[in-house]
Amino acid sequence: MSKKNIIGVVYSTNPDYQYQYADEPEAETLPPAKQRLRVTLDRHHRGGKTVTLVTGFVGTDDDLQALGKTLKSRCGVGGAAKDCEIIIQGDHLDKVRQLLAADGYNVR
Repeated sequence: MSKKNIIGVVYSTNPDYQYQYADEPEAETLPPAKQRLRVTLDRHHRGGKTVTLVTGFVGTDDDLQALGKTLKSRCGVGGAAKDCEIIIQGDHLDKVRQLLAADGYNVR
């Protein structure tokens, strides 16, 4: 458990003190048919480079990372998956939409 999740007492000299931790519920991953993903092109704050953004993913971080890895490998480019969005380097708008639709995701 991370020390950042401790509630109440920051430090105790009592060796038998039991710290209380904040339990953060992790969002369950929706099935692909219920996901509403938005695929857009973005150039803001990226040094003029174009990236393809996939936003709107609802689920665990592990599932987001897995979907990001799949899209990056199928497009043959790099990218990242964090903060509920997937960043694919380059202009792969049509290809990403086709890949997500083939996997059963609702794509806008």
